[in-house]
Amino acid sequence: MPITMPPQPNKDDLAATWSYLETGVERIMRNLKEGVDMGTYMGIYTAVHNFCTSQKAVASHGGIIGTSSHRGAHLLGEDLYKNLRQYLEKHLLKILEQSKTHEDEALLSFYIREWNRYTTAAKYTNHLFKYLNRHWVKREIEEGKKDIYDVYTLHLVQWREVLFKDITEKVMAAVLKMVEKQRNGETIEQAQVKSIVDSFVSLGLDESDSTKSTLDVYRFHFEKPFLAATKAYYEMESAQFVAENSVVEYMKKAELRLDEERDRVGRYLHPDIMTPLMKNCLEVLVTGHSPLLRDEFQVLLDNDRQEDLARMYRLLNRIVDGLDPLRSKFEHHVRKCGLANVEKIAVDVAKDLEPKVYVDALLEVHTQYQKLVDDAFNGESEFVRSLDNACKEFVNRNKVCKMGSTRSPELLARYTDTLLKKSAKSVEEAELEASLTQIMTVFKYIEDKDVFQTFYSKWLAKRLVQFSSASEDAETNMISKLKEACGYEYTNKLQRMFQDIQISKDLNSNYKDWQAKLLDEGDLKKAVDPHYHVLTDGFWPLAAQNTNFAAPAEIVKTYKRFESFYFDKHSGRRLTWLWGLCKGELKANYIKNIKIPYTFQVSTYQMAILLLFNEQEELQYEEMLQATMLNAEVFDPSLLVLVKHKVLNAIPENAKAESGTKYALNYNFKSKKVKINFNVSIKSETKQEVEDTHKTVEEYRNLLMQSAIVRIMKSRKKMKHVQLVQETISQIRSQFTPKIPDIKKSIDQLIEKEYLERLEGEELGYVA
Repeated sequence: MPITMPPQPNKDDLAATWSYLETGVERIMRNLKEGVDMGTYMGIYTAVHNFCTSQKAVASHGGIIGTSSHRGAHLLGEDLYKNLRQYLEKHLLKILEQSKTHEDEALLSFYIREWNRYTTAAKYTNHLFKYLNRHWVKREIEEGKKDIYDVYTLHLVQWREVLFKDITEKVMAAVLKMVEKQRNGETIEQAQVKSIVDSFVSLGLDESDSTKSTLDVYRFHFEKPFLAATKAYYEMESAQFVAENSVVEYMKKAELRLDEERDRVGRYLHPDIMTPLMKNCLEVLVTGHSPLLRDEFQVLLDNDRQEDLARMYRLLNRIVDGLDPLRSKFEHHVRKCGLANVEKIAVDVAKDLEPKVYVDALLEVHTQYQKLVDDAFNGESEFVRSLDNACKEFVNRNKVCKMGSTRSPELLARYTDTLLKKSAKSVEEAELEASLTQIMTVFKYIEDKDVFQTFYSKWLAKRLVQFSSASEDAETNMISKLKEACGYEYTNKLQRMFQDIQISKDLNSNYKDWQAKLLDEGDLKKAVDPHYHVLTDGFWPLAAQNTNFAAPAEIVKTYKRFESFYFDKHSGRRLTWLWGLCKGELKANYIKNIKIPYTFQVSTYQMAILLLFNEQEELQYEEMLQATMLNAEVFDPSLLVLVKHKVLNAIPENAKAESGTKYALNYNFKSKKVKINFNVSIKSETKQEVEDTHKTVEEYRNLLMQSAIVRIMKSRKKMKHVQLVQETISQIRSQFTPKIPDIKKSIDQLIEKEYLERLEGEELGYVA
């Protein structure tokens, strides 16, 4: 129903002026949609001004209010403010009464409609009462008066005090019913809930500063009941769902519910609720059922259910200490799988185990669970640590290692040698690089890194001097990887070995130039074509064999000539010939019925044996032994290879290598290859070599422990026995984990050598 404005009142008639203003405010409140014409708008604005500035205001009881202009204006501003407050109170009481006829969604629609109408009208009214805001309200606030607000804020305060406090519970009950419907799969009018949230937020006024707002009203009247209802809903739903479904299905449901709640905040809730809401949901959906989830973890691991494990990780990762029990279970599971995998391939640990098979068994478990950690556990550092701990256990303490704790580094070094050595099967560069990376993966878990270093350097030395490296780039790449993992000291000797090989290449080139000037063309054609490696003693893990050796006359001139050349260039140096590592090629011109003579690739010892048959067709065992001057332990394996491949025939047949046995050339020797390699490792030699290497490791470890102890004591001067042991372990752990009895033994040896002395109690002192 349209509201008609009365005529413009006399500016000194305050009662008539307020009546005029009240009608104007009512019109704005009720009929704003019909608009306010400019005349009415200016009339209301002017009436507010007149009310506040009237000098001879006539009060409703006929008396004169005030005598001074300042005091009068003050009182009149206060009267206008009080009148407006009273009007708003009456207006809101009517709305409150009307609200009682509405329930649930109808109540929400009514509340939102009235709120929008009221707050829009408040903005207009605030503008019309600008003069009151600018003068009286501003002054009152500056003087520290309480409960005084600008006109717009006054509207909100009145809404909160008169209407909101009585209607809020019914409104929230309706909101919670709507949200529950949505959680149950029904479609709701989300905009309604958002409007309610915005209304509650707008009612948060800072009592100390009316220009600021707070979320206190929203938090108390919306968040608090919303969170309580959410908790109750999910407690009931989760208990029922778990009783009727599997744990995996429950995790899917929980994850879906958490995503829904997060989405709900974005759609129509206030961002402030995100943290407490998610905390609430996690407490009910995850923390409340975490024992059930953790019990299912082992089942999922056993069946390699990566997707479900990832889901469990995501859920438990969101609660405090949710993943701790899983990490220890995961570590135990990986260790168990690693040990089982090694046990499968190590049926008989006494027999030789193929290094590739062993390393592949270790890598298979690591690769499987590394992928699981990356994909399902998001590469989380604590799960990575659990994986590393488990791998360290099964790499160093498995069935194969029961034969000796150093088996893992030895087999890894042997496998590395296989990869880096030339073979019939050519390997792509990328494939070789991938294999070396995998080796470094296992190497990371090896505790006895010094054992790996010792075996690796020994086999590297052989590859270098025998020209058997598959790729120089691969060799340097591997050393770079080891240097990156263990530091400069670890690879220092390996790099010096490469330097010696490069220097030897230049040396051989210079020697050939020198020899060309020394010999005439005829002698050059007859001369042996040699290649020499000059290796620095102390950097190469090679030593001359404990045997005499009479080099064949055919090569004596050659190596004597090189010695002459070398000593001319480097006076004062000494050369020790490592005959056991030398090799050469012989042409077999004696064999009948072949177009192209066979070429025999032989060791120097085998060469010495075969060259004896240039003078005689048959030789006694003792004659050959005497001619070569070799020990029987070295001579016999070299001879037996030639007998095994039927280059020589034993007389009588199958006779043992011993006094009385004769040997003759086999003129009917046949082979599918033109070039045949007889310079092969013999099993007994390899076994002895491994034993010698282990002895070298033990000696090196003893020296390493002693040097570490001396270094520590030199800097500390005095130290408790227990502290010294711990400090020693700390310093050399990167190379191997020393045993405490071995450290104590080293301390005793240093006391005997008078590097240390025992003091009172458990203390040790350094002897300068």
